[in-house]
Amino acid sequence: MMRRIHSRIDPRDAAFLANVEHNRALAAELERRQHAVRTIRPERDLQRLERQGKMTVRARLEQLLDPGTPFLELSTLAAGETPYAEDAPGAGQLVGIGIVSGKEVVIRADDSSVKGGAWYPMSVKKIVRALDIAIENRLPVVHMCDSAGGFLPLQAQFFADRYGAGRIFRNQSTLSKMGVPQVALVLGNCTAGGAYIPALSDYSVIVRGTGAIFLGGPPLVKAATGEDVTVDELGGADMHTSVSGVADYPADNELHGIAITREIVAQWRRQPKAGEPAIDPEPPAYDPAELYGILPADGRVQFDMREVIARIVDGSRFHEYQPGYGTTLICGYARIWGQQVGILANNGVLFSDSALKGAHFIELCDQNRTPLLFLQNITGFMVGREYERRGITKDGAKMIMAVSGASVPKISINCGASFGAGTYGMNGRAFDPRFMFSWPRSQVAVMGAEQAAGVLTTVKIRQMEREGGALTDEQIAAIREPVIAEYQRSSSAWYATSELWDDGVIDPLATRETIAIALSAALNTPIPEPRYGVFRM
Repeated sequence: MMRRIHSRIDPRDAAFLANVEHNRALAAELERRQHAVRTIRPERDLQRLERQGKMTVRARLEQLLDPGTPFLELSTLAAGETPYAEDAPGAGQLVGIGIVSGKEVVIRADDSSVKGGAWYPMSVKKIVRALDIAIENRLPVVHMCDSAGGFLPLQAQFFADRYGAGRIFRNQSTLSKMGVPQVALVLGNCTAGGAYIPALSDYSVIVRGTGAIFLGGPPLVKAATGEDVTVDELGGADMHTSVSGVADYPADNELHGIAITREIVAQWRRQPKAGEPAIDPEPPAYDPAELYGILPADGRVQFDMREVIARIVDGSRFHEYQPGYGTTLICGYARIWGQQVGILANNGVLFSDSALKGAHFIELCDQNRTPLLFLQNITGFMVGREYERRGITKDGAKMIMAVSGASVPKISINCGASFGAGTYGMNGRAFDPRFMFSWPRSQVAVMGAEQAAGVLTTVKIRQMEREGGALTDEQIAAIREPVIAEYQRSSSAWYATSELWDDGVIDPLATRETIAIALSAALNTPIPEPRYGVFRM
């Protein structure tokens, strides 16, 4: 039995109580932003859906999911910091992992209350990411299609690039090649490239009267060929299920279509889970709500990540690896909802010894087929002449090599800071974590705002000194303040999730459940044998 972490937190402490107030405000801001994206729509758009006999995208989701089962929504706040944020809340897409007919599936749904479901640049990126998740974790996909096609004024931003709209169809084809099933439920228009989503799915269901699939709608056909044709004649349910064969099942209405979809998913084979079987879960011994008091209001203040671990793992039990060596990186084993994980958590800057410890621990977990959880709060690797002479770059490269080469599922949570090369060593987005989430207080950037302003100010001061001049305090402030303001904006959790640098901002109190769902999904994929590149010794 693993030992229980001994917490040193005093919930009556004044600093603790101040932190609680600050972090509750951040959680409330997250809830406000999510509520706006999920529910607030112009009345005219809601009335339009009602006239068309359509449900909202979230009402459709509720009917699709097994009652009482969890749903892990992903990238809720995508596009939230873009110029078109108000026009495309959530990038006009609803994406997540849920249970349908007893199967774990990725669900991707167009939100037709947003510009008729038109795809914006971040809509495409969100769809591609959803299908990447399906590929990485061998998860079947349910597409709920209701899209007017690409938002043409911004087509240059989402059409031609490697990860543009064509990647959606490439990913669908890849899933089919892997034997991972997909079903498309056509609830509205599937226009232009969107027509390929049902065509590339293993099964397709189409609703009479509202569902339609065509490469070009009636106006385009008229302009191109002079032919007059109705929507139903061109791409309606009866034509596609009895003439073209593009769709398989006609449905009388949306509820009927969802019922057919659930029946289809029920026939799919359930994947055996990889790794060690989970055991009965145990709640943490400490109240997760205490996380609000543990996390400092000032992001520059260090805190003990063991206190965080104690509030997200089963029984607050943790077997720490090499507790007396490389102490700025905590490594060890725990269970989350009964599933064993290896945890790497930052307790300060990464030195050579902590990087070596991390690399070795990753290899141990990989050999033991134990999934990895990275809890990021890192300003980077240590810099300076002494540390370079000791080989900090070489040792940091070992940790990066281990992170890159690990075959087990990797999940990352940005709990505070994720700066510079520390982001690389702690399994940042570029290292393909199966899932990555951020807390509202988190930041990700090359360096912190104060450090960036300091670097640029120092460069300018030295330039002036070489020219025989000097900067006044006012001139220094004029350099620093815009840099700090821009860094704070572009390194915030809201900006990161807007750009899909993570899979969503989560309330710290939801971390344990979020990790559990992500782990369950990740273990649908067999774990290959460990294999690494060259470690520079």
